[in-house]
Amino acid sequence: MSYQVLLFYKYITIQDPEQFAAEHLEFCKSIGLMGRIIVAHEGINGTVSGTTDQTDLYIEHMKNDSRFRDIVFKIEPSETHAFKKMKVKLKREIVNLNLDDDVNPNELTGNHLAPKDFYAAMQQEDVVILDARNTYEYDLGHFKDAIRPDVETFRDLPDWIRQNFSQYKDKKVLTYCTGGIRCEKFSGFLLKEGFQDVSQLEGGIISYGYDEEVKGDLWDGKCYVFDERIAVPVNRAGTEKVVGTCYHCGKPEERYLKCGNPECNKHLLMCEECEHEHKRACSTHCRDHKDNRYVKENRSIEA
Repeated sequence: MSYQVLLFYKYITIQDPEQFAAEHLEFCKSIGLMGRIIVAHEGINGTVSGTTDQTDLYIEHMKNDSRFRDIVFKIEPSETHAFKKMKVKLKREIVNLNLDDDVNPNELTGNHLAPKDFYAAMQQEDVVILDARNTYEYDLGHFKDAIRPDVETFRDLPDWIRQNFSQYKDKKVLTYCTGGIRCEKFSGFLLKEGFQDVSQLEGGIISYGYDEEVKGDLWDGKCYVFDERIAVPVNRAGTEKVVGTCYHCGKPEERYLKCGNPECNKHLLMCEECEHEHKRACSTHCRDHKDNRYVKENRSIEA
């Protein structure tokens, strides 16, 4: 049985998002879909998985709704479901940038560059490539020469820009994220902040990796995804290198774990040897924590 993962979003006014979310959850469950969808007054943002038949039914259902007729689905093959449950959450924003003066991407956003145009632009002189994701996403994989913002959440990015990036206002700025949605608002924010030339990767990293012309070239490492897969390949041109390193020993590594201390949950690139030696922890405190998951799991195995 073949499975697929769908990544999608659409900035469109939803008049009654609460009712829409409830009905949408019921439909998704009825066809056996798994995943996580965010619904807000400003639109929809989701990643779901299912068999080819289930995902085809979902695509058909969405495109039969006039609001989502032109919605773009990024489709990835998968060996099985990428999620364990189906959730539809009602939120204030479909991606949390948390601006005092919010940006409507339908009114203000950066230039959209197709993968081949983004590929060409990255190789131009006087260009600044800016990753719009979190540190742990960047550390697993990124475009060559891309700047790494020191932020753990997307809502922290505006402050980081104001404090660390204002010197590039006269440069050509290229920004990118996983599927494109974060850049829709973020590029508009940059324009509001006075950046003169802002472009974003249309369809995000996922579309770039599947593009038949660029084949993910100029990307190193893997792409972090927010589902059971955790990491997916991007570079299909054969030019990539591993950029992730083990948190403890520094050896090349692309294996992501969460700190064994449930009160910490820090994202950690960690080799198997160091996982066992440090009990899947980022520090001595987390290693010795009374609720360390690694200790509990191995205690139950030994018992």
